[in-house]
Amino acid sequence: MKLILTTEVSGLGAPGDVVEVKDGYGRNYLIPRGFAIRWTRGAETQIDSIKKARGAREIRDLGSAKEVAGRLGALKVRLTTRAGDSGRLFGSVTTGDIADAVKAAGGPQLDRRRIVIDNAIKSVGTHKVSVRLHPEVAATIDVEVVGA
Repeated sequence: MKLILTTEVSGLGAPGDVVEVKDGYGRNYLIPRGFAIRWTRGAETQIDSIKKARGAREIRDLGSAKEVAGRLGALKVRLTTRAGDSGRLFGSVTTGDIADAVKAAGGPQLDRRRIVIDNAIKSVGTHKVSVRLHPEVAATIDVEVVGA
């Protein structure tokens, strides 16, 4: 099945890419969730508009991605959440929480879908989080989680 991706799908592609996937994967997962649309000649004209929108949101080039990575590396991100006496959080820290904390710390506006948390953050302390800024550039942020 030939599809046009409307959002970024890990391991598959970026918005505007035309991909070939198994019928069940496309029909049961990608299309119902709005991650892709069926490829037709008429839909092919939508590829340009999807790519323009992606270009507006995306960091322009490799040089600016490296610059943003440098700024993120020097940033002190502190996140205050509710925690118990033992230092265990009520719930966990999400990528949206981290994006908001980076913005509050004076950093750039990050897309929460580009933030990768390897292990769920469920305790107080300093945790490492990576951000995919560009296909070739990833930044690492130290997030200090403080209980309130």
